Amino acid sequence: MAEPSSYRQHRFSAPPGATEVVLVRHGESAPATPGAPFPLVDGHGDPPLAPEGLEQAVRLGERLAVGRVDAIYVTSLQRTAQTAAPLAAHLGLTPGVERDLREVYLGEWEGGLYRQKAAQADPVFLRAITEERWDVIPGAESHEALRARVLPALRAIAQRHRDGRVVVVVHGGVIGCILAEATGSRPFAFVGADNASISTVVAVGERWVLRSFNDTNHLAPR
Repeated sequence: MAEPSSYRQHRFSAPPGATEVVLVRHGESAPATPGAPFPLVDGHGDPPLAPEGLEQAVRLGERLAVGRVDAIYVTSLQRTAQTAAPLAAHLGLTPGVERDLREVYLGEWEGGLYRQKAAQADPVFLRAITEERWDVIPGAESHEALRARVLPALRAIAQRHRDGRVVVVVHGGVIGCILAEATGSRPFAFVGADNASISTVVAVGERWVLRSFNDTNHLAPR
């Protein structure tokens, strides 16, 4: 066979057996009110979506419904299920629940107190951000403990859907953990994904390939 006369650049192509994982951060949740902590599920604050978050979920569903989706996964916290609901309705899919993908545990700052401490620039909050360690917060989960539960759970989903595309609705700290693993970056390098944003990784065996981060085009004003 004759050699080609030129060689084009090629777009990324996932190898056989790979899984595209669309990571969605849940929509904006209800505001925290001092003296009225959020109810707890699995020890984690469990606020519902705010009205803004419900609208974000609708936009997200419209965006993702036009492409292939083989399965949808959510966590044990209601804000992820509410975010996934419009997409699930579009596609006629029932989301699976993966408890180990729930948000990082914030110890004594659960139930909404973390937001208050962040807004007040509490010294412990600032130290946690500077040192990139959740466990600076009293009783909070370490990055290592978060990683030890999140990564096996996500790998199991990827193995279940080889050669497929799945949507996994999770939390900001969880997305940060996954993308730090994919890129070998600092623990908090990708913490701070916007509500209802889309980030994409491809599972290739034990390796994760980052394809996009914090896509919010579907949330642009209409």
